[in-house]
Amino acid sequence: MNNRNRPRPSSGQARHPASRGSEARRGPKERPPVREREADRQPGFEQEEEAGASEQYLAGKHPVLEALKAGRALNKIWLSNQAQRSLVQPILEEAKSRGVVVQFADKKKLDALAPDVPHQGVVAQAAAVSYAEVDDLLARAEELGEAPLLVLLDEVEDPHNLGSILRTADCTGAHGVVVPKRRSAGLTAVVAKTSAGAVEYVPVARVANLAQTIDKLKEAGVWIAGADAAATQDVYKANLTGPLAIVIGSEGRGISRLVKDKCDFLISLPMFGKINSLNASVAAGVILYESVRQRRAAQAAQTEAVLPGQGDGHASP
Repeated sequence: MNNRNRPRPSSGQARHPASRGSEARRGPKERPPVREREADRQPGFEQEEEAGASEQYLAGKHPVLEALKAGRALNKIWLSNQAQRSLVQPILEEAKSRGVVVQFADKKKLDALAPDVPHQGVVAQAAAVSYAEVDDLLARAEELGEAPLLVLLDEVEDPHNLGSILRTADCTGAHGVVVPKRRSAGLTAVVAKTSAGAVEYVPVARVANLAQTIDKLKEAGVWIAGADAAATQDVYKANLTGPLAIVIGSEGRGISRLVKDKCDFLISLPMFGKINSLNASVAAGVILYESVRQRRAAQAAQTEAVLPGQGDGHASP
């Protein structure tokens, strides 16, 4: 039976207790950073230093086109508004085939991205590390023998928020983060620095359509929980065990209507002060740790059911 067609269990029932125990430790799957090729060190390659991290930019028609053909992970490509269509058409076609976002901008913008470099009206931003696929995130959970725990970000554009969420995702044992290609922060050097190194351990999948990705996760048996300030269900009363993806929306707008409609259920955090919303990364952290608490409790209950009366809960002398 399709997982989505089954009645949702009550908050007091665990769907599929996670196998993560209180002492279990993950073996993080490391992903190598993007390597600087010899071609990148030739004229047309520019690096911008920010907060001690390296933001990588490719400048020029041929360097960007070759990077696309080589399959290098690019966050975005900027093309000059004055660029001749015939000159940039090969880049447009290659970028479309590889799902890379292209944005037209004025010359001032391109000059700021690649100062003192003859960019020829073409500048691309390279990802700090490589992106994963959604299937990789699910496979990671399966390899660890754990129910998937994912974070889906709906138009979270602040790189500091993304970096903080990656850091919390690593600490809570989440199996990955999913971001859309458009209107979302990418894996930049700012994100890498804010994550305190977690970007090297938490896989990030970049998808063209978040709503379609949710459908795919549902087919894989993953429940979708959307964080919404207007939700009537308290996060502490919701069932956050079993295969779960937590959707976090952007500050101000929250989760988009289409994505919200795709969620299996919505949850909210109790608010007692004058401010009625939390920073996206803080909200993600609270919900992730509540999921960890519930999963550990479910695991403990399962262990007690299998081995009743083993010990009194106190440490041995």
